[in-house]
Amino acid sequence: MKNTLILFLLLTVSTTVLSQNRGQGNSPKLDRKKEKAEKPPIDLYRIVSADRDTTYIDTSLSIQKEYKYNYLRRDDFELMPFSNVGQTYNSLAYNFDTSNLKPLFAAQSHHFNYYDIEDINYFHVPTPLTELYFKTAFQQGQQLDAFFTVNTSKQFNFSVAYKGIRSLGKYQHILASTGNFTFTTNYHTKNKRYNIRAHMTAQDVLNQENGGLTDTSLALFIADDSEFSDRGRLDVNFENAENKLEGLRFFGEHEYELISKRDSLDYSVLKIGNRVSYEDKFYEYRQTAPFADFGPSYEAANLLSKVKLEDFNVKAYAQFDNSIIGKLSAFAGYTDYNYGYNSVLILNDGRIPNRLKGNITEAGAAYEKEYRGFQLSGKAAINISGDFDGNYIKGAASYALNEDNRAEASILVHSVAPNFNFLLNQSNYENYNWQNSLNNVKTQELKFELKSKKLLDASVSYTGIDDYVYFGLKPNDSTPTPIQSSERVDYLKVKIEKEIRYKKFGLANTVMYQQVLSGDAVFKVPEIVTRQSLYYEDHWFKKALFLQTGINFKYFTKYHMNAYDPVLAEFYVQNDQELGGFPMLDLFFNAKVRQTRIFIKWEQFNTVFSSKNEHFSAPNYPYRDAVIRFGLVWDFFL
Repeated sequence: MKNTLILFLLLTVSTTVLSQNRGQGNSPKLDRKKEKAEKPPIDLYRIVSADRDTTYIDTSLSIQKEYKYNYLRRDDFELMPFSNVGQTYNSLAYNFDTSNLKPLFAAQSHHFNYYDIEDINYFHVPTPLTELYFKTAFQQGQQLDAFFTVNTSKQFNFSVAYKGIRSLGKYQHILASTGNFTFTTNYHTKNKRYNIRAHMTAQDVLNQENGGLTDTSLALFIADDSEFSDRGRLDVNFENAENKLEGLRFFGEHEYELISKRDSLDYSVLKIGNRVSYEDKFYEYRQTAPFADFGPSYEAANLLSKVKLEDFNVKAYAQFDNSIIGKLSAFAGYTDYNYGYNSVLILNDGRIPNRLKGNITEAGAAYEKEYRGFQLSGKAAINISGDFDGNYIKGAASYALNEDNRAEASILVHSVAPNFNFLLNQSNYENYNWQNSLNNVKTQELKFELKSKKLLDASVSYTGIDDYVYFGLKPNDSTPTPIQSSERVDYLKVKIEKEIRYKKFGLANTVMYQQVLSGDAVFKVPEIVTRQSLYYEDHWFKKALFLQTGINFKYFTKYHMNAYDPVLAEFYVQNDQELGGFPMLDLFFNAKVRQTRIFIKWEQFNTVFSSKNEHFSAPNYPYRDAVIRFGLVWDFFL
């Protein structure tokens, strides 16, 4: 870790030093006056993704911005939040467009707000930019997402961001406290043949756990007993536990153009580069006294289990981009991992080791080409040595029928080892200790997409999964354990989106149909998920204010919703309770003044008129009651 930290600091320092080598043109004072007099257009404030796709800052107010104004800062249509902001989400649908070649870490339910390498953006701005996001939470807490970026020269940019939340929640002992700190930097030489980018993230997710409502409290909640409208009066299973996920990552990537030939009709560019990353993560579960429903424990008090992962990656690549051949790249990578616990567990019937430690060497290639209107792409990689087998093949072809319509077909074949906590887990609870040798999970996905500005957006995906691994309850067990299914899972998902506009009114529709053709005993999703938004938009006060107001409706059919386990911080399959089948209605009033967007929402207001509570996020975990929340997103262009 020390060597990686030194490397990261050296990269950052060298980038900063290089950025000071500016040209000898106009004086900085004259440049600043000119920029102040001529406000730069918004499309010069650029956002560059991890895959080097470029977009720009968008300060508009639309129904899509309404959907993204939440804790995750993205549309959560396929997710079901828990009662407190900062808690986990139950999944209403699944996507399998991944290309990992090694197991994932534990506590995946805590990763919805965790920034991976692919989630980090880099920036280029003509003037300093600040964005502030604020939203109220649930009792004694707030949400804040603050971001700042600046170009000290045309070649050098850095950004600093912090996203934090603290919310007590309406129920007993469900406090949530999270923090995501991100620093990014990027630099390129004046001729743009050499560029470098780097980032650092420090993230933590802390949740108090209560195990959900007791049986007596569940009955009182469902009956909507008026004496318990204050949810803090409902008893929970325990009030002495919490779990926590933390991660620290350093990342750096640079590349150089060995050949740089560009003109209007012909180009040939050859790049070489490499990337280095180091990530240190840990997850722990604490409880001052054991809970009987989790089974016997090795300790009578102060239970603590902690697992850690150290992950070092280095990758080298070469890329050739030619106007005739297309874009061809090849890469090779090395991973060193160390997952596990501090002590070996010795049982009467065996021994559970404390570490999964080793390395992986991978190699792969990618190709992109535009041919007669078709945009073709493909990528493949395989682990050629190491302790885990893994491979994937991805291919896609898209075609623009015209300016308003585009169609795309893609295929994915993927094989990877199950997550680390399926393979090895230790706990003070006896039932939560295991070591498994499991087959790779093999996924095949075929997907078709249509994007049409005048018709609709639609996607159809068919996914087949062999050797599917999940957490479930074995016969006569009360706690979840890893299970590898002998039955193939076949999953069909159809999603349609259409927005209808009439004068100042709009109706946004999203409908998703899902069916598990085989393996429905181990793979659970609702058949229908739908969301409709009816809204009104207009400019008021001589166009000084843009108003947006309306109502959101969301609904999903009843199904055997996955249950949540706080010890593992994972969801598991259950077949006892069907949940869902209730409406979620939100009344919203949004406005935009210059670059400031204001959001006011009366969430779940239909519960005010209900005589029976059937809204749950998971078995034993009620969803939210009616609440008014507000906040804003404010962009400063200096």
